[in-house]
Amino acid sequence: MNVFDWLSNMDMPATDKFKIVEVRFKNGRKDFYRNTEGLNLTTGDAVIVEVPNGHHLGHVSLQGELVRLQMQKKKITDNEEIKKIYRIAHQKDLEKYEEVKKRELPTLYRTREIIRDLKLDMKLSDIEYQADNTKATFYYSADDRVDFRELIKLLAGEFKIRVEMRQISLRQEAGRLGGIGVCGRELCCSTWLTEFKNVATSAARYQNLSLNPSKLSGQCGRLKCCLNYELETYIEALEDIPKVEGPLLTEKGDAVLQKTDIFRKIMWFGYGEENTWHPLNIQRVNAILRMNQEGKKPASLDKDESEEKAPVEALNSDLMKMDQKFKNKSKKKKKKKKKGGGNGPHPNSNKPQSQE
Repeated sequence: MNVFDWLSNMDMPATDKFKIVEVRFKNGRKDFYRNTEGLNLTTGDAVIVEVPNGHHLGHVSLQGELVRLQMQKKKITDNEEIKKIYRIAHQKDLEKYEEVKKRELPTLYRTREIIRDLKLDMKLSDIEYQADNTKATFYYSADDRVDFRELIKLLAGEFKIRVEMRQISLRQEAGRLGGIGVCGRELCCSTWLTEFKNVATSAARYQNLSLNPSKLSGQCGRLKCCLNYELETYIEALEDIPKVEGPLLTEKGDAVLQKTDIFRKIMWFGYGEENTWHPLNIQRVNAILRMNQEGKKPASLDKDESEEKAPVEALNSDLMKMDQKFKNKSKKKKKKKKKGGGNGPHPNSNKPQSQE
């Protein structure tokens, strides 16, 4: 949950420096505290802050003018309800806090056993001890309202602490536990996402995703938050895509829409008898839709009119000319042979005759 302070290298007036600081606690929980003592803080410093009936330890995550913008974004007013920062944490404070954190895991296991014994319909996901070891916050999720009054009595008597039960949603639970998503990165809810917006199945339909719950759901069991990231871009690109409610009517047959490439603006259609898909741009699809509305049908998806077939005689005209040519040559040869006569000497030959 670290943030980048893009104003840190800029010289700001010391008198006008914003005195409220954002402090981060366990599993990304953040809150705002007032730097009344004028401490020289840097991002990442461990500080001791004021909490009801005690103190707690956190780390500075943001300061300066960006804190003012964050408070405006989250609609938090600058009033007396904002607690103050006591001091920068010493080494003894850090060592004591590490010892307190060691109690969280055994307390979690023991509390789950108590919940099973009381047969309460709730799921305990995390425990956060206060740095002064006087209070513990139990984070749980449940579908219905839970009566945990008896549970609080048992926990306070066994662990000798003040108990606070805080119900969280399934997405907040996934953010506190953390994990790796199907994309190979850490969960958005546990790294940088702080506000959970509603995600509907229509977001998957706009992006031509298969409505498979196992692929669209995150580790929390709800629809993935990343379905909303590119939704506006898809909606803007879909404004140019024509709405095809039925098949395209052609003389070759009815073509059904199989696939749409939204950003390349190409739509694939296929005939019922064929397994091949024919890509068409949106201009051609609109033209066919207009023809169908007028009661006309193009010859095919890519041609409006069918090509006229040439008659068979025209196709064989070249062969007929060649045959006629060879017939004429053979007739001439036969005529020459007839004029030449037999094999004897020609009567007008110049061969000398013998005298008796």
